[in-house]
Amino acid sequence: MSRIVLASHNRGKVAELHRILGGLDVVGLDEFPGAPDVPETELTFEGNAFLKARAIAAFTGLPAVADDSGLCVDALNGMPGVLSARWSGRFGAATGDRDAANLHLLLDQLSDVADDRRGGAFVCAAVLATPGGVERAVEGRMRGTVIREPRGTGGFGYDPVFVPDGETRTTAEMSAAEKDAISHRGRAFRDLAALVPDALAAGG
Repeated sequence: MSRIVLASHNRGKVAELHRILGGLDVVGLDEFPGAPDVPETELTFEGNAFLKARAIAAFTGLPAVADDSGLCVDALNGMPGVLSARWSGRFGAATGDRDAANLHLLLDQLSDVADDRRGGAFVCAAVLATPGGVERAVEGRMRGTVIREPRGTGGFGYDPVFVPDGETRTTAEMSAAEKDAISHRGRAFRDLAALVPDALAAGG
C-alpha cells in the first residue's frame, strides 16, 4: 500500500499511528526536509487537521494524515480545546517544557472546582488528504475526569492528570497498547484506517 505521511514531527505520534494502522507504511515529517510548518488557525479540530493534511499532501505528493486534538474541560466551557498544546502561551515556551507548563496552568485554573465537576473529554479529529483531492475526516472522543495531581510517566501532554471513565489510572499510567485501545486518537485513527483503502482507490 502507498506510503502515508503523518503531518507531524512528533515521533511519539508517528509511532502511535504506526501501531494503530498496523501494516501501513507511516512516516513523519522528519523524512521531508523543508516541509511547511502549517499554522493551526482554524477554530475547530477538524479545520486544523484539514489545513495540515492538505498542505503536506501537496508538498510531498503522497497521501497525508493529520490530526488535531486536545482536552476539552467542561468547567472551562470546553477549553483549552484547540489551544491545548499552547495553553500556557509565551510563558510555556519560555520555560522550555511547554507540556508541563500547560498542565500546571490547567490544574491552577481548576484548583477551586469540585471533584464532581472536573469532567471533560480528549477529542481528536483525524483527516486523510490525497494529492488527487480525495479527503476523509473522522472524530474520536474519550470522556474522563481531570484529577488534582499528576500521576504516571507515560504518554504526553495532559495524560498524567486525566483518568478515563471506567478507569482508576491516568492515561500516563497505562501501557501504550492499553491507551491506544480507548484513546480519542486511537478511536479516530482506527476509524480513519478503515477508510484509507477506498480513499486511495478513489484517486489517491
